[in-house]
Amino acid sequence: MTRTRVAVLTLLAMVAFAGNSLLCRVALRETGIDAPTFTMVRIVSGALVLWLIVRTRGNARPGSGSWTSAAALFAYAACFSFAYVSLSAGTGALLLFGAVQATMIGYGLWSGERLRRWQVVGLVLALGGLVGLVLPGVTAPPVVGSALMLVAGVAWGVYSLRGRSSGEPIRTTAENFARAVPMAVALGLASLPWMSFDLAGVGFAVLSGALASGLGYAVWYTAMRGLQATQAATVQLSVPVLAAAGGVLLLGEDVGLRLVLSSLAILGGIWIVSTDLRR
Repeated sequence: MTRTRVAVLTLLAMVAFAGNSLLCRVALRETGIDAPTFTMVRIVSGALVLWLIVRTRGNARPGSGSWTSAAALFAYAACFSFAYVSLSAGTGALLLFGAVQATMIGYGLWSGERLRRWQVVGLVLALGGLVGLVLPGVTAPPVVGSALMLVAGVAWGVYSLRGRSSGEPIRTTAENFARAVPMAVALGLASLPWMSFDLAGVGFAVLSGALASGLGYAVWYTAMRGLQATQAATVQLSVPVLAAAGGVLLLGEDVGLRLVLSSLAILGGIWIVSTDLRR
């Protein structure tokens, strides 16, 4: 695979990941759809697109999907939707990304990995930025929304850790999405008395599931074949930035000083941890 193709696919994947935040936020803010319905439509449409991709590839080799991974995927998607009822696109993406990386770094430390001195500095910087973002204050994001997004990030981190050794990542993701469908439908049925159906909102949810999630994951796993592990981890630093920029340009959201400083601390710290500075 050429470097140009890897770069283009990587860019498309990052735009898709940021697009998830924008699509969810605009659907829950500008349309009448509720969070459970958005979650259900997103997972179902994502499962359908991934199934079509797997069928098109024609590879009969099974993946390593499991009900545990599907539960983590569902927890991420559900908490993600409920969090964006109150969070801005950029703040939500930053909290999500910070929690994902913290979960994966924490697992590495628990498994016996050791950080170099500069990486410890980066970890402290990132944690300090995360604490500074959610500390009470006039410009602090809502507590409930922040907590839900942090849970979503932990769930996605667990899902990523469980799937990182899969030899067939696209098929494994398709299998996990399929297993998450009944969980999402159950959530939708449980919230039926309060369900708020909105055609435009459903359209945004379909775009989030089919394009930003299903197709986005397929593109990302293809791009990862041409990326080193450190490159793959570092390039994801662009997602919160893209989401914040999209929130400002497309949704008219404000970017306060607290978000800017916290973003610099969190993303800079994670970059230091993810990169071996001695190389």
